[in-house]
Formats: sequence, structure tokens, C-alpha cells
Amino acid sequence: MNITIAQSDSEIMLCWDALHELRPKLVRENFIMQARRMMKEGFMIAFIETEGKAVCVAGFRFEEMLFRGKSVYVDDLVTLPEHRSKKYGSKMMDWIIDFAKKHDCKQIHLDSGVQRFDAHRFYLNKGFNITSHHFAMDI
Repeated sequence: MNITIAQSDSEIMLCWDALHELRPKLVRENFIMQARRMMKEGFMIAFIETEGKAVCVAGFRFEEMLFRGKSVYVDDLVTLPEHRSKKYGSKMMDWIIDFAKKHDCKQIHLDSGVQRFDAHRFYLNKGFNITSHHFAMDI
């Protein structure tokens, strides 16, 4: 099973179904343009392809902060519903961990909605800790 970082427009679009599953507010017609704009700022999309479909997708980036140094932040991690329980998410997370280590990161961070109990169980089983509350404000 190969994990690929999307480079071409066709590879980015291959990830649409999975990312739209996680982020239903995304607009298909704007997706490539938005992804390309984010990629200019360091965003990457990795995917596992099976039978011509991206069955598991992760969106992530490097970030550096004074209090924690260089890390990887995972924006998105999703497996298509019909492909869950096949260990794709686990393989993707293992790949992200290895990717972070190879790029001299000491930590991986992500946020997960408070209602996503299955995701929380997955992250805890992968060795993540709940380290803070994330606060946000619409303006």
C-alpha cells in the first residue's frame, strides 16, 4: 500500500470524495484552487489509493511555535465510510508519524470535534494525549 502526496490537479481532485465526507461545506468547483492556495503556504494532502479511489486522505502541514518548536499539524484525516475498519487510517497515521520524525519534528498536533468519540478513541489508541482545550471565536 503506497501513500502519495498529491501534486497534480488530478491527484488533488482524487481526494475530493474523502475530504468532502469530512468537510461537507467544501465546494467542488473551488476545491483545487483552495487546495493550491493552501499548498503555497505549506499544506500537503497525502492519500492511499485503492482501485482508482483515494480511500484515506490526510491534510497536514509543518508549523513552528515558540513553545513547542517544529511540529506537524494534521488538519484532516478521513477514510471513506465503506473502507473504514480496514486499517487505512492507522497506516496513514503511522506514515505521518514517520514523516514528522524524518523532518525533525518532535510532536504531531491535531484538533478533533468534541462529538467525534470514535476519532478520539483512535487518536488515544495511537498514543496521542489530550493536552488542551481549543478555543475559537467567529468574527
